[in-house]
Amino acid sequence: MSIDIKVPTVGESINEVFIGEWHAAEGDWIEMDQPLVGLETDKATFDVPAPQSGIITKITKGAGEEAAVGEIIGQLEPGENPGGSKPAATKAAATTTKTETASTGEQIVMPAAARVMAETGIAASDVTATGPGGRLLKEDVLRAADTPKSSPQTPSTVASENGRLEKTVPMSPIRRRIAERLVEAQQNAALLTTFNEIDMSAVKDARARYKDAFMKKHDVKLGFMSFFVKAAVAALNEFPQVNAQVRGKEMVYYNYYDIGIAVGGGKGLIVPVLRNAERLSFAEVEKTINDFGRRAKENKLGIEELQGGTFTITNGGVYGSLLSTPIVNPPQSGVLGMHGIIDRPIAVNGEVVIRPMMYVALTYDHRIVDGREAVSFLKRIKEVIEDPARLVLEV
Repeated sequence: MSIDIKVPTVGESINEVFIGEWHAAEGDWIEMDQPLVGLETDKATFDVPAPQSGIITKITKGAGEEAAVGEIIGQLEPGENPGGSKPAATKAAATTTKTETASTGEQIVMPAAARVMAETGIAASDVTATGPGGRLLKEDVLRAADTPKSSPQTPSTVASENGRLEKTVPMSPIRRRIAERLVEAQQNAALLTTFNEIDMSAVKDARARYKDAFMKKHDVKLGFMSFFVKAAVAALNEFPQVNAQVRGKEMVYYNYYDIGIAVGGGKGLIVPVLRNAERLSFAEVEKTINDFGRRAKENKLGIEELQGGTFTITNGGVYGSLLSTPIVNPPQSGVLGMHGIIDRPIAVNGEVVIRPMMYVALTYDHRIVDGREAVSFLKRIKEVIEDPARLVLEV
């Protein structure tokens, strides 16, 4: 008896997902618990494992389509491998060349055809192109108008009026959610950014002096982020408004520090949360962040790991940013932006010297954080990073 492959419940308030890559095709035999299909929500991406070993008999929702939680997206016939069907991984490897060739064969849509498609709602992928060089003509769209198939998520290349090509790609749920939250932050909070600069000499010296011993003892590299997490905890403790949020007509202050760490994932920038950062050692911070980064690239972060957070740290310096104004992750009230470390001439004790300098930025919600507190918060970050012994002495 066939088993329905359904979209699982993936988190509170999440009602739909975006179908990513199917790891098996119809007719493939797949092992129990082997990744079957990738799903993407507005918070994370994850794989759905095969509920049993068997043959994929039907796929009702293809890559790029949306599906509701609980909706059937395919069927599997349980059983042992009959021998006639290749395992999904083997079959996929055998057809790599064919798949790659097909994936690059995008349709070129002529302007007249594009207009008819816009009027009828027909997708380019639902039309058989008969024009020269595979071009999709107006007549092709009109022929398909009687029996259109909806495949709105398939990218297409369209020829504009002047003959140049434009590619349309649908926004995935996670990208749409990022866009929504950024706009929400701008519209619903009074955002302001303050800046400072930090001499990174002391931290660089500490890392150079202790990196080998740290690696030997903890089996993880000593990075910059653990220093900034510790500095942020110290500053948040001194200026609790930055660790608070506006909730209706009330202000909520947290007596714990759940710090979101922005990392690059397979589908965009995501912010897993470092829970109770005030209780973590340098090594625990580094190990957790490394684990976040690894699993983000593999799309294996759980939704619960991305929820909550009282403050956020983002490091644009890893991408080459010199200075930026980060946007608060609502409903939080503050975000600390780190940037690239650049050797620059600065004045020290009346002399010009070359030091490794980093610009830092704090964007904050002015409804709950005053300018004096924001500036003082960032100054506290600077003091701690430039003299890390303060973290031990708590001064």
